[in-house]
Amino acid sequence: MARLLSVRRLFAVCLCGSAAVFLIITLQVVEELGQFEQKAHRLPLKERQELTQIQPDSSLLTEDKISAASEDWYPFIVWWSPLTGELGRLGECGSNRCFFTINKSHHAHPSTHAFLFYGTDLNVESLPLPRKEHHQWALFHEESPKNNYKLFHEPVITLFNHTASFSRHSQLPLTTQHLESLRVLTSHTYLLPLAQKNHLRHTLAPVVYVQSDCDPPSDRDVYVQELMKHIQVDSYGQCLNNKHLPPHLRDSTAMEEQSFYQILAQYKFILAFENAICDDYITEKLWRPLKLGVVPVYYGAPNVHMWLPSNRSAIVVDPNEPPEKLAQYLKRLDKNDWEYLTYLDWKMKQEISNQRLVKELKERSWGVQDITQDNFIDVFECMVCNRVWENINRQKEGLPPRLWQAEADHLKCPPPRLFDFSAAPPNSTSLRRIWRASYAQSEKEARALRRLVLRNTNFTLTQFWREVFTD
Repeated sequence: MARLLSVRRLFAVCLCGSAAVFLIITLQVVEELGQFEQKAHRLPLKERQELTQIQPDSSLLTEDKISAASEDWYPFIVWWSPLTGELGRLGECGSNRCFFTINKSHHAHPSTHAFLFYGTDLNVESLPLPRKEHHQWALFHEESPKNNYKLFHEPVITLFNHTASFSRHSQLPLTTQHLESLRVLTSHTYLLPLAQKNHLRHTLAPVVYVQSDCDPPSDRDVYVQELMKHIQVDSYGQCLNNKHLPPHLRDSTAMEEQSFYQILAQYKFILAFENAICDDYITEKLWRPLKLGVVPVYYGAPNVHMWLPSNRSAIVVDPNEPPEKLAQYLKRLDKNDWEYLTYLDWKMKQEISNQRLVKELKERSWGVQDITQDNFIDVFECMVCNRVWENINRQKEGLPPRLWQAEADHLKCPPPRLFDFSAAPPNSTSLRRIWRASYAQSEKEARALRRLVLRNTNFTLTQFWREVFTD
């Protein structure tokens, strides 16, 4: 009987173990499928059905196809950083057609003419080398410099032929990537009467701050902590938190929810501090308060005045002035309705006087959350496709190829600075002291990477770091 009980216990343990393994595997499969589905939905290119509609097959990639009539032939463009996730898509770019793919095996294919890189995912140990004379490199990088500082130095950015970045100097400027239209700026959808905001001051601070990415290169949390010593600030994010959002709004994905907007719209001022300080690096942190009818207190792009809707639509922080001085100014505006309203005059009249901003939004070749327009990745791909075709046509005519070259100002930021206030925020991490050293290190990495790329042979990560440390 004891032996029978032991066998039964062993069988039960095995059964439970098998069930646990099956459950883990099932959850992994479901998670992976969910990630794939989310990835497909996040893909920025229009008409997602192209993922399954066109796949690279033997008939598409045979030498017979390559040598077919010119009207049936098209150049290959490889996303070396798999931003789109598309295995194969025949893209229409005006009268030109290009085959876009993330399949790196096409590196040596005779029809491959260009490689597209997403800056955040640029991997130094995996580059399309050797680089043939007709191979064009194109960089798409709309994000913060902290994601990949190497790109922000001349030795690396000038390795590329084509660029799309937040800089107004790039070949495809994305400076207004977070602004849908002029209409959303002038809209009164969330604008509250000043009398209502004054009444809400009994329970709310005059200033609100919402950040959960703490201790970025801009050192914004240290500045805000010092500011909070001199004026009341409601801080809802994880950084310097002293007030809580409703549970359904605490996730970063809820930052565009209507109910979140309604909370922010109650305040007089929003601290709109970027995570890095670069010309033209302007994110939703500035546009959001302008859309809501709240005065942004902005710290970020030094040339932000080039992009504001009017010359008195935001309070621009001078990092060389003490936060106490800013606090005194905000307190004065809080008590003086007439002076405060001068910052909302453009909004009330629904007038944008900055003609540069008007021109940019009317003439840009892409849209934001607008199904009637291509998005900027579509436009980036077609810019490269059309330039590839330009050189193909020039070759047919016996003309030399046109040369495109990225410039240093297509992606450039100064070294990060730290504020010299006495104490860091209580939740400050070691990251705060890393950014300047990281920037200095990235200069060496940029020089090393350029030397290795110009040798035009594959290299290992070990070889890269050896080159860095012998710089």
